[in-house]
Formats: sequence, structure tokens, C-alpha cells
Amino acid sequence: MGDANTRILDGPPTTPPPKGEPADHPATEGRWARLRSPRTPRLWFEILLIAVSYWTYSVVRNAVPEQKIQALKNADWIWQTEHSLGIAVERTVNHAVDSVTWLIVTMNYYYATLHFIVTIAVLVWLYRWHPGRYAAARLALFATTGIALIGYYVYPLAPPRLMPDGGFIDTLVHHGTWGSMASGNLASMSNQYAAMPSMHIGWSLWCGITIALLAKPLWCRLLGLLYPTVTLLVIISTANHFWLDAVGGALCLSFGFGLACLWYGALPHRLATVVA
Repeated sequence: MGDANTRILDGPPTTPPPKGEPADHPATEGRWARLRSPRTPRLWFEILLIAVSYWTYSVVRNAVPEQKIQALKNADWIWQTEHSLGIAVERTVNHAVDSVTWLIVTMNYYYATLHFIVTIAVLVWLYRWHPGRYAAARLALFATTGIALIGYYVYPLAPPRLMPDGGFIDTLVHHGTWGSMASGNLASMSNQYAAMPSMHIGWSLWCGITIALLAKPLWCRLLGLLYPTVTLLVIISTANHFWLDAVGGALCLSFGFGLACLWYGALPHRLATVVA
């Protein structure tokens, strides 16, 4: 029955939603629920957030103590572990690709530039065409980066090119190409021993998965899948990372997507494209 006494026994009546809003609108769930509900982001806030976040990431990453001795010990351990697993082919790949000058120079520029450019491009694409999914995807990216910063602090690791007896070629220095904060004249401005996990892999996987799941043209989806694959080849060929650094980057991304799913109740690609 629907009389007032029945409603009292069943519990207090819910507060009616504001005029013009459906009963299940996030505003009726309270401020906390609203924070966890995907919304169309504000452009000025997103630009500011991304700029401040990237600056913070760079500052924190470079502020981590450069524990050279421990970083080299960890690199030796990683290298020996890969030998025991039968996957220690980085040096062979590094020397083979370095012998093709145009290819390795291209990879040097790829390593130095696309890491940032493609990530920003995907964020812009999400903001413009998938505003309802943008916040969740952005949270996954930021959480991935945040957990990586912890990794840089607790596990300093020298890249293969800095191993004194590793026999690797620092391709940027060898070919005199511009652009990487990890080699050459810019090396003093960047932490050289923050190789684990690889955010080139973490970020490129985030881009690739996002594009592959949300883009409509088949060719675009294929490019999304190809991007992290080529990035993996690049970081190995330029001797900037071990295979296991890439595994670390993938694990960080898993954490990022897991947190986004927990916060928003679904993975980014399963949320509505547009929020009213």
C-alpha cells in the first residue's frame, strides 16, 4: 500500500531531485557520489591539471636521489636474471639496429619526442570525442605515473647504456642526435637512474589500449596496437631500458586501470561517451 504510514515503516522518504533532474542523477547521491561520477571536464582546469602534473612528475622524478652504486648493482641483477630466463637479447638488438644509421637516428628522435606528443594527443582526442570517459582514462594515466614515481625511489636502476661493462651503445651520443634528457648535454638535468619502471611503455600502452578500444576505424585501432609495440623495440634498440623495465611499466598501468575501475565502477571504455 502507498499511504504515509507505509512509507514511514519502509524508511524515510528520499529527497526529491531538483526540478529537471532525473531521480538517479549523481546530484541526488550526494557530493561524494558526484565526485565518482564521470562528468564533462572543464577545459581550463584540464590544461592546468596536466601542466602542473607533468611538472610535478618531472620535478619528483629528478629529485629522487641518484644512487649510482645501487642502480648499477640492480642493473647487473636484472641483466643476470634475464640471462637466466633466456630473454637477454637487448645487447644484440642494440648493436644490430645501431648498424643501420637512418633507422637508429629515427628511433632516437622517436624516443625523445613521441612519448609526450602522442600522450597529449590522445588526451585531447578523449576530451573532444569521449568526454564521459575522459576523467576515468586520465585517472588511469595519472595513477600509473604516480606509482612509477614510487618505483623510481625504491628501486634505482641504471639503463643498459650506462652499464660500464655491459657492452651497450648509447645511440644518442654515438650518433650525435638531439633530444633525450637521458643522454648528452641534457643528462645533468635528468635522473639517469630512474629506468624501472619504463613510462615509455606505461604511457604508450595506455595510448594504445585507449585507441584500440575506442577508435572506430580499423586502421586507427591497428595503429593503436602498433604504437606500444614499436615503442618497446625503440627502448630496447636505444639501450634505454631492459625488457623487465617494460614489464614494470605494464604492471603500473594495470594498477592505474584498476584504480580507475574501482573509482568509477567500470573501465574507461565501458563508460558512456557523453555525460549529460
